[in-house]
Amino acid sequence: MKEEWIQADQILRQVPLFRDLSDEELTGLERIMIQRTYRKKAIVFSEGSEKKAVYFIQSGLIKTYKTDENGHQQIVSFLKRGDMFPHTGLFHADSYPATAETIVPTMLLAMPIKPFEALLSSAPGVAVKILRVMSQKILELQEKLQELTGQDVQNRGQLFLLKLAENNGKMKEGKLTIEIPMTHQDIASAIGTTRETVNRMLNQLRKAGIVDTDRFGFVIHDMEALRHWREQ
Repeated sequence: MKEEWIQADQILRQVPLFRDLSDEELTGLERIMIQRTYRKKAIVFSEGSEKKAVYFIQSGLIKTYKTDENGHQQIVSFLKRGDMFPHTGLFHADSYPATAETIVPTMLLAMPIKPFEALLSSAPGVAVKILRVMSQKILELQEKLQELTGQDVQNRGQLFLLKLAENNGKMKEGKLTIEIPMTHQDIASAIGTTRETVNRMLNQLRKAGIVDTDRFGFVIHDMEALRHWREQ
């Protein structure tokens, strides 16, 4: 139990939302956390279901997606260790905005909504610090939305790979690897296009010696070339 709480403390310190909290305030959050484990391809929660908790990834990977009336998935995000989801889960009682599914075996920390609200009522200083960070997060999301507006499919694919590399890339044997097992359909759902278009894009990147893919994820051979790919 002691090791679990040490891990929980480390995870909470990685969450930008809690970056301004003191050690004592973080300890208050730890007390209401519940640790949960999930197998690969397990559903953590479904879009539209009652929101009972927000989650923090202790280990593993999560994808979140929305489903349209025809049953097609639109991937919202890929999440890794230290990430919180859903971001809209803390201050209102709406249902879950998307479905969350594990990509690999995953361990999560669950923060039940009602105990969290009780904590904020007893410690308003914590609420003020969290709201301050949330306002900055909104500005960042607005900037990202502006980046995507007007981009064509190839540019969206390029930006998607660059963001994956920035957030999940690790150097191995002199190469930047992204260990997120992802099908071409997953990528298509993430950037709003077809699987065939993704196939063509990845073939172009592979022939240029910039990116390789396999069932474990991606290998980026040349980040600078990827950054300037659409300028060529």
